[in-house]
Amino acid sequence: QVQLVESGGGLVQAEESLRLSCAASGSIFSINAMAWYRQAPGKERELVAIIDSSGRTHYLDSVKGRFTISRDNAKNTLYLQMNSLKPEDTGMYYCAAPNNGYWGQGTQVTVSS
Repeated sequence: QVQLVESGGGLVQAEESLRLSCAASGSIFSINAMAWYRQAPGKERELVAIIDSSGRTHYLDSVKGRFTISRDNAKNTLYLQMNSLKPEDTGMYYCAAPNNGYWGQGTQVTVSS
């Protein structure tokens, strides 16, 4: 089993920045890809960014150039640096190991205009 705990969400104004963190514990040797998803009210959950064990990344088109996903394997932590935030980035952000079926509880990000 793997436990994922997110932190770093909050309320910010448009154009400000936030950094989300996701601490992993448990049988983490089984994890390869790690990802951030988000879900806005009334919308389906969407993949925001994903990073594999080799460090290759992929981003949702609307966040390219503004968000950066990274991982610190020594600290068993996944990050999402979010710059130039927009109101449409508002939602619950979830850390996940999607290929293994592990999900965190989520952290709320609210961006005011």
